[in-house]
Amino acid sequence: MYDWGRRPGAARVGDGHVRESEARKAIEWPTVALAAAIYAAWAALTLLHQRLPASIVAALGAWLVAWHSSLQHEIIHGHPTRWRRVNDALGRPPLALWLSFDHYRATHLQHHRDDDLTDPLADPESRYLTAAAWARLRPWARALIGAQTTLLGRLLLGPACCVFQMVRAEARAILAGDGARARLWARHTAAVALVLLWVVGVCGIDPWFYLFAIVYPATSLMLLRSFAEHRAAAAVRQRTAIVENAAILGLLFLFNNLHAAHHERPALPWYALPRWYRRNRARLLRENGGLVYDGYRDIARRFLLKPHDAPVHPIAAAAA
Repeated sequence: MYDWGRRPGAARVGDGHVRESEARKAIEWPTVALAAAIYAAWAALTLLHQRLPASIVAALGAWLVAWHSSLQHEIIHGHPTRWRRVNDALGRPPLALWLSFDHYRATHLQHHRDDDLTDPLADPESRYLTAAAWARLRPWARALIGAQTTLLGRLLLGPACCVFQMVRAEARAILAGDGARARLWARHTAAVALVLLWVVGVCGIDPWFYLFAIVYPATSLMLLRSFAEHRAAAAVRQRTAIVENAAILGLLFLFNNLHAAHHERPALPWYALPRWYRRNRARLLRENGGLVYDGYRDIARRFLLKPHDAPVHPIAAAAA
């Protein structure tokens, strides 16, 4: 495979878990408290939704479901306890319905193999395509993908496209005889049924309202975070961005906006990441080539209607 400029002696952190030099507490209580707050707030909001304006329910619901996704990301990296079964129990409820915790874990930890970042053949979270894949697309598909290189297109079209692409890929694998995936999605379907039993059966929420007024905008918020966090580059460290000065959205994303710091120290809990980033900021900016944004307004100003990057991966295309 093409050598993307691997740094000599660089350690791979593909499992996203604790390095030997990073001690971890048995229980990280801030994350436990956060999980309790998210689930309690979601349960209360859904149960009492008829007492609130629909716009408030939609806004708070989208925030909580997106926050829950950030919590799942934290749990995938081995938080908040040393016991994986406990962690998994905290992260597995599919409040977003479409997002399987086990599928998310598998793809995201593969994404943390930094040497493969943005490679469309190796990074499952890459937004790029190979030149060959791009050439096979019909004009309408190219237009749809091209629209999502802008922030507006990503927020409006991205959720539907993400779900469709994931369902298509997983269905093909299952139909080809992948029993492990079939069992994974069977478990996920059962969990979704329990969530819908609460949302629709107990709380009486219109399932279309939950899907399109809460889950869809929540997924857009998730895609806002990921929109500009990576770009293709020959140097490994220059593939990961940083978004500073994002107090409110930073909390929503559990400071994963400091993405270069997270990729270097994936085992750090969310509440420790800002301090570590401040202490290492100068080096991180030097190593990532100054790929830093001044908040999400800066990203919107640059890329709301302009492409963040081309759909075809430049290095993979050149190596083909």
